[in-house]
Amino acid sequence: MSIKYSVNIEKYAERHFIKKFEKKYHRAWDITIDTLIREFQSFDILIDKSIAETITETPKIKICKVEFKIAGTNQSRHGSGNRCIVVIYKDISLVNVLLVYHKNDLGGGNETVKWKQIVKNNYSDYRELL
Repeated sequence: MSIKYSVNIEKYAERHFIKKFEKKYHRAWDITIDTLIREFQSFDILIDKSIAETITETPKIKICKVEFKIAGTNQSRHGSGNRCIVVIYKDISLVNVLLVYHKNDLGGGNETVKWKQIVKNNYSDYRELL
């Protein structure tokens, strides 16, 4: 049986990346974010189906990367280049969305290095975990 998680989208993610998705995709973005929230509420299924990749884990939290596609497009989750970085608080059943981005939003170079640096610079609670 899957745990039901609460979902929180951080203000940083809203301001820096989600606004761009809203502007570009309009109604399709509304459908996409609603779908993501529903998926995150049953996060264990994403792990079981290998949709979410665990980056690091402690006894209380897990940091994961999740690929997603925009509603109504023909791209696969992986092929779309869209990603979320989330923190799962196991003890309180909370999924905290830190970043929602397209890999090109981070510029050239190593995507993982870039998103980890953004998290370290903007979320001090997770700095030591990455």
